[in-house]
Amino acid sequence: MLRYTVVAATLVIMLPSAPCLALTAKEKMATCKFGADDQKLQGAARSAFIKRCMSNKNDPRGPVGPGAPPPPKD
Repeated sequence: MLRYTVVAATLVIMLPSAPCLALTAKEKMATCKFGADDQKLQGAARSAFIKRCMSNKNDPRGPVGPGAPPPPKD
């Protein structure tokens, strides 16, 4: 029983220090550039796409269908 308590305590201590899903700015930029390349964007459209992609906003995707709730306002 003591062994399970020690294992649980160790996990509780170690989990917050593990950045398991964190993205660095470099990784996010690579993802945004891939998206711009995939859409074959050039010039100002590409710059606007990358700027929007690098921001931390959670914009809704696609048109809203009938009967769907309106998108949240930021």
